[in-house]
Amino acid sequence: MFSNFIYFIVVLLIYTTYQPTETPRFGPFYTLISFLLLTAIFVSQTVQAFQGLARRMGSESFYRMDHRFNRTVTRQSIIAIIVFTVDLYGLHLSEYLSAVPLFAVFPTLQALVFLFIFIGYLTIIWAVSYPIYQQLYGSTISRRSYVLSNISFAVPVLLPWLVLSGLADLITALPFDAPKAILATTWGQVAYFLVFLIVVALVGPLLIQKSWRCKPLEPGYHRSRIEDLCRRAGLRYANILYWPIFEGRMITAGVMGLVRRFRYILVTDALLELLRPDEIEAVIAHEIGHVKRSHLLFYLFFFVGYMLISYATFDLILYLILYSEPLYRFVFQAGFSQTAVTSTLFTLMTIIIFVVYFRYIFGYFMRNFERQADCYVYSLFENARPLISTFEKIVLSSGQSPDKPNWHHFSIKERVDYLLKCEQDRRWIDRQDRKIRRSIGVYVVCILLVGSVGYALNFGEAGRRLSASFFERIIQREIERNPVDPEPYAILGDFYLNRGSVTAAVEAYERAVALRPEQAHAYNNLAWLYATEEEARNPERALTLALAAAERSQEAHVLDTLAESYYINGFYEEAVEAGRKALALASGNRTHFQEQLERFRAALKAAGGMP
Repeated sequence: MFSNFIYFIVVLLIYTTYQPTETPRFGPFYTLISFLLLTAIFVSQTVQAFQGLARRMGSESFYRMDHRFNRTVTRQSIIAIIVFTVDLYGLHLSEYLSAVPLFAVFPTLQALVFLFIFIGYLTIIWAVSYPIYQQLYGSTISRRSYVLSNISFAVPVLLPWLVLSGLADLITALPFDAPKAILATTWGQVAYFLVFLIVVALVGPLLIQKSWRCKPLEPGYHRSRIEDLCRRAGLRYANILYWPIFEGRMITAGVMGLVRRFRYILVTDALLELLRPDEIEAVIAHEIGHVKRSHLLFYLFFFVGYMLISYATFDLILYLILYSEPLYRFVFQAGFSQTAVTSTLFTLMTIIIFVVYFRYIFGYFMRNFERQADCYVYSLFENARPLISTFEKIVLSSGQSPDKPNWHHFSIKERVDYLLKCEQDRRWIDRQDRKIRRSIGVYVVCILLVGSVGYALNFGEAGRRLSASFFERIIQREIERNPVDPEPYAILGDFYLNRGSVTAAVEAYERAVALRPEQAHAYNNLAWLYATEEEARNPERALTLALAAAERSQEAHVLDTLAESYYINGFYEEAVEAGRKALALASGNRTHFQEQLERFRAALKAAGGMP
């Protein structure tokens, strides 16, 4: 079930990092037909995969069939992600939905449509696999409950994102400029995310338990024993609830909530029916251990760490992609869209970082936190025998191998073996505590280093240099792709001009005007450089270019350049006339144009003319 978290987050990453194209690849009719055909192929392939698995039932051992079943579900889920990606990148479905006015105003609604498409793919997998699941594990839950339980387990991932993204859309849609301006800044986005994350971490459990349709555990023997145990451990909570996941037929429990007001202890019917009272208490003690050892708070901290890593590596990923010369050569020669390829590679690398982080870093801490929670049983009881017997019952009821690996838990055999070590020597408990403290210390140091790199890239001198080099590389590649387009040369000239490289700016602008652009921009800027910069001074060339710019545009800044060019050539009367027109057309702050006109008039008067 935890794999569903990964699948949904990967799909969200694919969607949020996708860069739409200007025009879809196919027309609406062919896009719809392609989408339906692709979905039909996926359904057929899924049915065939599980039919092949069904034919093996009875001919292989349970443990081997269990492995095959889980491997098939995982493989089909990955194929579902691939099909979803083809819908987005290959068929460009989002471009059609973006044309809907409501989706343009509230992009989160469009994202929901795509999430429902992916949920549809997973629903196909779960619905088709249900008969094998039922036969293999002897389950009596309905197909509908099996599918809905799998979907509901993804709610903790989707619900916070939905609220976060929806609120951002609402802020953008409202007619208030201040919130939009704050949200447009980097620090504003960071502050918005952190505030939201804290609020969700505090009150999210309330929404989640309602979405799971949890109900309070009625007063009675089981509730009284759980309440007594919590009082003994000093744990405060809001309520003890039935957890109806998979119709409550899994032997499991849970706890969620950072604060007492929104902290819930979850138990299933199977837990209460199949375990002895001391075993139930051992399981609840394990869940209490998660709270007492601050694991829930650490999980929030680790999530913030991932966001920091994503922020720090965002520019690095782009630099790596765009500085990869062999890759660019391949894209250029093959005729692919550089934007599309860059977007695809960026999405892929983002997913790789996410999977590595959660599968290996976060998974490492989850496994060790579970072991530490197991050891917490010794804080409330003399031994862990009831917890060990619970693990044995889980193996018997599920039919799964005790050696079955798990990325977020140690295998049941490993957990039992460690508890048996603790039974013989309690120093193993302290060893686990020290291991976690050391691991957290290393993690914090690494996160601080990553944060420093991210700060340097986004706000430091090294980041500014990389950004400048990155921007220059993009323009140069665009020039190489279309060498007869004057616009990239003009943009390159602007880049050099802003950087203070006058000679390079002049060269770029000269290449632009040699291609005779229709816009006045390159003519005007080059004329200004020839008229005002000592190292590029060329009065005659400045006037020729300024006249060409004025033929294309009568904007105030263009006429100001023309006036300056007349002035340095000694045509003071013409400079005054052009300066007057520039001042008349100027809007906003007119101080510069007024000062220019006064300077031209003074020169004309000194030359004996009439100002």
